[in-house]
Amino acid sequence: MIRVGILTSSDKGYAGERVDESGKLIADRVKEIPGEVAEYILVPDETEAIKYSLIQMTDEMELDLILTTGGTGMSPRDITPEATLAVIDRLVPGIPEAMRAKSLEITSRAMLSRATAGIRKKTLIINMPGSKKAVDECLDVIIPVLAHAIEILRGEGGECGRKDSTPAT
Repeated sequence: MIRVGILTSSDKGYAGERVDESGKLIADRVKEIPGEVAEYILVPDETEAIKYSLIQMTDEMELDLILTTGGTGMSPRDITPEATLAVIDRLVPGIPEAMRAKSLEITSRAMLSRATAGIRKKTLIINMPGSKKAVDECLDVIIPVLAHAIEILRGEGGECGRKDSTPAT
């Protein structure tokens, strides 16, 4: 079972002015990995709050995966990618690239997403947009690879390369 943390970054959600539908959707969809939600945090769009929560979930709780929602756009308060970059050890650029590529098939506004992904210790952290629809689309892209990614981080998985089944001539 993959232990998952969910972090929603939203000033309005934190203030109780908006229901966190995206976080709830993530909690429901991680069952497909299969994953269990070990921590669900709602924080304001504040760098230190996001960094503190990510560090707590990685260093203290030792979660396998953290999925964030919100704060990936271009408004001045959207700082989730910067907070994530401040705490990760290594980037995993293919994940947000794949999410943006798929989302671009739906809307040209997907190119405005600043989501990032990376590794802190043995935890994979992935930023996703704040909208429920966009989160659902992004999860469609990443869920098929998450179990393998976590196996590799745990030291349980093998190579990522696809084995060619075509016989050599």
